[in-house]
Amino acid sequence: MTLAALNAELHHVLADAQLIATRLPGLEKLQLWLLDPANLNRAFSSEETRRLLDQPPYWSFCWGSGLALARWILEHPQQVRGKRVLDFGSGSGVVAIACAMAGAQQSIACDLDPQALLASTLNAELNGVELTLAEDFFAVTGDIDLILAADVLYDSSNRVFLEHFRQRAASTMLADSRVRDLQHPSYRLLSRLQGQTWPDLGEPLAFREVALYGNTH
Repeated sequence: MTLAALNAELHHVLADAQLIATRLPGLEKLQLWLLDPANLNRAFSSEETRRLLDQPPYWSFCWGSGLALARWILEHPQQVRGKRVLDFGSGSGVVAIACAMAGAQQSIACDLDPQALLASTLNAELNGVELTLAEDFFAVTGDIDLILAADVLYDSSNRVFLEHFRQRAASTMLADSRVRDLQHPSYRLLSRLQGQTWPDLGEPLAFREVALYGNTH
C-alpha cells in the first residue's frame, strides 16, 4: 500500500489533485497526507462536482471534530494509555493515530471505506505508529476499553450506534460539531472543544465548536 495508490484513488475524483504531508493547526506533533489546499483554489468542472458529491474523498481532509478529539487525547493521554481502543469511522485515522501516540495498547481504525483504511495506514506510517485496521465494526472481537467517534452523529441513521457502542465497550467518547445538545440518557456533555477542518473549507465559525460527549458503564 503506497502513497501513489492513494493519490490514484484521489485522481478518480479530482484528476490533478495531490496529497501532501501536512502539519495540523494546534496539533503540530502530528501530520497527515491531506489534499493540497491549492487543489481547492479553483473552480471545479461540472463533472468534478458530480464526482465530489458522488464519492467525496473525505479521508483526504482532517475534519474539525477529529482534529479536536485527537488534540484532546494527546492532552489527556491517561484516557487511552494501556487500553484497547477503537476509532469508529476513522477517515484519515487522525484519532486512532493520536491514541497510538498517547500509548494505547492497541488502536483500531475502523471504516467501511477501503481508501480510508489505506489513508489511515499511510498516515500512521508518517507518524511512526502502528494501527490495527477493521472494515466491519461488528466483526471486531475481544474486549474494547474505549470507542471513539468523531462526526458520526450528523447522520440520524447513525444514532443506532449509540447503543451498540454502549454495549460493546466500557466507555465511549463522541466528538461532533453539528450536534450541540445530544439528548440521550446514557451520554453526557464532557467539554466543548475547538476544531477546524483542514485544509480549510471556510466552514462557518459555529462549526468550529465541537461538543465532546462521554459514556461510562
